[in-house]
Order: sequence, then C-alpha cells, then structure tokens
Amino acid sequence: MTETLSPQTPAAAPRPTVRPTLAASAAVFRGPLVLLARRAANPGAGLWSLPGGRVEPGETLAEAAVREVMEEVGVSADIVGLAAARDIIIRDKEGELAAHFVVIAHAARWRAGEPQPGAEAAEVGWFRPNEVAALPTTEGLAEVVAQAALLVIEP
Repeated sequence: MTETLSPQTPAAAPRPTVRPTLAASAAVFRGPLVLLARRAANPGAGLWSLPGGRVEPGETLAEAAVREVMEEVGVSADIVGLAAARDIIIRDKEGELAAHFVVIAHAARWRAGEPQPGAEAAEVGWFRPNEVAALPTTEGLAEVVAQAALLVIEP
C-alpha cells in the first residue's frame, strides 16, 4: 500500500546532511603551564578546552591554530608540532548526528599577550598539565595536553 500525504499531514523536513568540519586548536605553554579557555558557547559551553576553531579555506592547520588562539584569547603563540587529532561527534536527543568536528591539536609556546576572556572564552587560565584531569573539560583534553607537554616542556 502506498502512503499519501494529505494537506493536513505535513511532510517531515529532510535532515540536513552533516559533514565533518575541520578545526585546529593549540595547547599553548608558558613555561610549565598550559593555557585553557572555558567555553562560552556550545558545543561544550562551560567546559575547559584549548582555544581553537574552524580552519578557513587556504589556511594551513598551524595558521588556523595561531589565528584562533589570538582571536579567542588574545595570545600570540609559536607552533611546535602536532599533539593529537580528535573527533567530536555530537548527537541530538533522538540520537541523530547533529555535528562532527575533526580537531587537530597543536603544541605551542607562548610568545606574547596576556589571555583575556571574550565572546568565545568565558574564562581563561594557566594550569599545570597534571591539574587538567580534575577540571570539567571537553572529552580527552587531559590526554591532548599531556601529549603536547611532551613536545614543549623540556625534561
């Protein structure tokens, strides 16, 4: 039997196709301390994370990470290397895919500027890597910071 829709039965709106969004972030170290930002908006509002965001067309991953750190918290940084790659997959209440971000996290050294909260970062702070696991953070942040520390902090 074929189902037909009457004018009183609206058709369900098609779900938009979700495609992965490429993003870059940076674990910026100033000596033994790493810079974290408490997210002001979703995804992850209220959680501590690395400053970062979408990669713009024509921009390298490292360029995106440096730009995002400056835009988000007002700090200049020098990229040292890649620390980790993470998938952030967000599902709605029905379990349907709502968003998918592929975040490439970099290790970096602080160059200049004092971090400031803003539209994207409700709060900022410097933390020892071993303190990160005790904070409310985005998933896997402690591991990413630990990997970045291996690239930046000298034994």
